[in-house]
Amino acid sequence: MSAIRLLVLGAVRQHGRAHGYQVRNDLEYWGAHEWSNAKPGSIYHALKQMAKQGLLHAHEIAPSTAGGPPRTEYEITGKGTEEYLRLVREALTSYDQKVDVKSAAIGFMVDLPRAEAVALLKERIRRIEEWRGAVTEHYIPESGPEQLGHIGEIMNLWVHSADAEAAWALGLIERIEGGAYTFAGEGEPFVGVLAKGQENPYATGESDPEEGR
Repeated sequence: MSAIRLLVLGAVRQHGRAHGYQVRNDLEYWGAHEWSNAKPGSIYHALKQMAKQGLLHAHEIAPSTAGGPPRTEYEITGKGTEEYLRLVREALTSYDQKVDVKSAAIGFMVDLPRAEAVALLKERIRRIEEWRGAVTEHYIPESGPEQLGHIGEIMNLWVHSADAEAAWALGLIERIEGGAYTFAGEGEPFVGVLAKGQENPYATGESDPEEGR
């Protein structure tokens, strides 16, 4: 799964309708440029590709302030919403992803009903335990990594990582079941995007490939 695809769809959905610079600004505000490939070029490419695929609808509005061609605003379509929610669900349950995909999924989990988010995280733990069991068929953690020479350190890392992530997921489930956060259908969601005209303290200041910035 591509984290940039999930991040861009989620950012556009939160705004309702947004142009590329707004999407980029939000992703930088979330720090996504530090833990994912959410760079300006990747963001604009994703917006254009998903518009071609029918996941986003492109609206041409007034020319940019820099005097370039008309600025394009994007709006998520019904098909795009389905794809977005599918990606969130897949990322919450699958254990074999990079940290950027997992991070994006946690950032958007509140777009699901509370009970569904809990169920998906429990499925994640089940898959972690299943994967851990496959590793420990060949490696006994209690005997230490030396039993397999220095290669044993690889499996030792895998087991420790699985245990740590399972413990984290259990803690998250407890917090969610305890009433933490506002999930879909529960009221006003957490505002995680910049207001119009609000300065972004985390902006990188890199030139914008399409807005002449």
